[in-house]
Amino acid sequence: MRKPRWVVAAGIVLAVLAGVFGGGAIDALSLNRFEAPGSESVRAREALAGQHHTGVPNLALLVTAQHGTVDDDEVKAAGRALTEELSSYPGVGDAWSYWTRGNPATLRSEDGRRAMVLAWVPGDANQVRREVLPELAPHFSRDGGAVRVEVGGGDEVFRSVMAQARTDFVRAELIILPMVLLLLWWVYRRISAALVTLGVGVFSVLGSLALIRLVTTFTEVSTFASNIALVMGIGLGVDYGLFITFRFREELRRQPTAAAAASRTVRTAGRTVLFSGATVAASLAVLFAFPFPFLASFAYAGVAVVLAAVAGSVLVLPAALALLGHRVQRPVPPKAPEDTFWYRMAGRVMRRPVLSGTAALAVLLLLGAPFLQVRFGLPDDRVLPSSAPVRQMYERIREDFAQEEADAVLVVAPDGDDAAAGPYAAALSRLDGVVRVDSAAGSFAGGNPVAGPIGIRYAGPGTWLTVVPSTDRLEADAVGFVGQVRAVAAPFDVLVGGYPAELTDYRDGVTDRLPLIAGLIVLVTFVVLFLMTGSVVAPLKASVLNVLSLSVMFGALVFVFQQGHLAGLLGFTPTGSIEPSIPILMFCVAYGLSMDYEVFLLARIKEDYDRTGDALRAVPAGIARSAPLVTAAAFILAASFATYASGQVVFLKQLGIGMALAVIVDATIIRGVLMPAFMRLAGTANWWAPGPLRRLHRRIGLSEEPAERPSAELAPVP
Repeated sequence: MRKPRWVVAAGIVLAVLAGVFGGGAIDALSLNRFEAPGSESVRAREALAGQHHTGVPNLALLVTAQHGTVDDDEVKAAGRALTEELSSYPGVGDAWSYWTRGNPATLRSEDGRRAMVLAWVPGDANQVRREVLPELAPHFSRDGGAVRVEVGGGDEVFRSVMAQARTDFVRAELIILPMVLLLLWWVYRRISAALVTLGVGVFSVLGSLALIRLVTTFTEVSTFASNIALVMGIGLGVDYGLFITFRFREELRRQPTAAAAASRTVRTAGRTVLFSGATVAASLAVLFAFPFPFLASFAYAGVAVVLAAVAGSVLVLPAALALLGHRVQRPVPPKAPEDTFWYRMAGRVMRRPVLSGTAALAVLLLLGAPFLQVRFGLPDDRVLPSSAPVRQMYERIREDFAQEEADAVLVVAPDGDDAAAGPYAAALSRLDGVVRVDSAAGSFAGGNPVAGPIGIRYAGPGTWLTVVPSTDRLEADAVGFVGQVRAVAAPFDVLVGGYPAELTDYRDGVTDRLPLIAGLIVLVTFVVLFLMTGSVVAPLKASVLNVLSLSVMFGALVFVFQQGHLAGLLGFTPTGSIEPSIPILMFCVAYGLSMDYEVFLLARIKEDYDRTGDALRAVPAGIARSAPLVTAAAFILAASFATYASGQVVFLKQLGIGMALAVIVDATIIRGVLMPAFMRLAGTANWWAPGPLRRLHRRIGLSEEPAERPSAELAPVP
């Protein structure tokens, strides 16, 4: 640490440049839909557009008659004019309505006061939500003349979600920064230490945004990547900053100068931070195994945050601490490890490991039990607050319409013919929950022909059908309904698409890969912890404890957000299911952070064990040295995550509450009770590995301190 002023100055300049460059990351990021590339539903959409010049309706207008009903002459004229205007609006590919389709009941409310205009806007999410809807939505939102018009549709819903999420994130960050500074001061009792630690968090956010901006020059990255950078940047940067600063304080009491203390801190705690960063990055990098840009974006963001946080804490922070010297030291000398609460707590647990471990395990299993009833479902407008205009529009649709034709399942037969479509449409119409099936051969309900809509364009080769379900059927089991449609025998090859099918294929694509993702996370973190400890037992134990910690988080998601407990207090509307992407993200982030704390604790325990050879005493001694840090970091991180629960988007509430609970449980029940109980029962076996792996570790392993290790062979446990 020869030139700390130059290092700090370079860090500040780099942060400013990263902020300037990364400030453009938001505009460079892409919007995504819930879709599985190459799936049947996506191929159906492509066939509809290419052969029939239409598609899944992603824009909807709810038209309300100011007086009378939608069948009054004045309202009819206004409805037809509105449909024609929408059809010719720039960017709109096709439009139809109650008044242009022969007055079907599926496009008319039960009381006759409202009717629907549907449209297909071609293009990806970026084109539709950024180029078309920002001008189209205010243009067609009207409240005058014969009708009142409200704008909705799937893309408008998620355009509103993104806008609300951005507002929520900005508000949360404005709360988090002063809150974290206050909490850091409370932990350190030194404002200088609090400021430089918070500076690492800010450096992490700015650096990760710059790295994300760089990635966008090579590939598509979702806008949610910036949200992850904000969520994790402060938390992870502060975590690592706390660890480095706590170790610097220890070394400052031993080393002759602050520079020497900083150098020693980098050689010891700096290596642990590298291990921790590797585990977090590895946990998030497994998201690349999903073939969805939306989830891969989380991986880009997570790895970027880790790189920036590690760089800030290992390179810049030690230089700042060397300059501050004793100004970051505690006003009151710390207690000896044997005199601390955590040492005594670990000792009590280790005296009765079976009883303590069983009690803790029972609590975790009880809290995680609701996850056994998890039901993965499809997101809709109810992820928005009830005050959102598009949410209010869909509330009226749910109340007034027995079916929602915008959510119809579209069956495309690229090589089919119109004549054979009739019997197939009749068969589809017999399915439970089907209101009507439209085809080139006519419309059917209950297996019988009915007076169908007019004006449907079946242009192009092949044919296609529209299967309109009831709202109740979709609400009950949209995935099951899509499966039923696909199970009906067809006289020609068909592709089943439409919004329910697209979300079903996305959900299946995500959930089918869950075992692979879980296996990859366990494998990569096992490798990292083995390189650190030389043990095969410690990584396996860490994986089991992490899964127990995460079970509580998932149990809370089901108990609160699926089953609706505390919905009134938290201000959201439960839908009876959980969208799978957010829990997967939470799993990867929480697993990485749990392993983060595991690394911190194991590093100190292993250090004590290497020094003394006493496998049992090393546990409470290592916990006593690291638990205050882990507790402080967990408390600050949990408070930061909990702030996002105040957001208006359900996804943010899930992220905030679930992650805060996971961090608290991990830092208390897992690390305070189960970890010492397990290590007491395992004894020296904690550090055991087969002979070939021990020899491999001696060649390629990494450790915080190069020390002569006692033999890791099994020995009697006193």
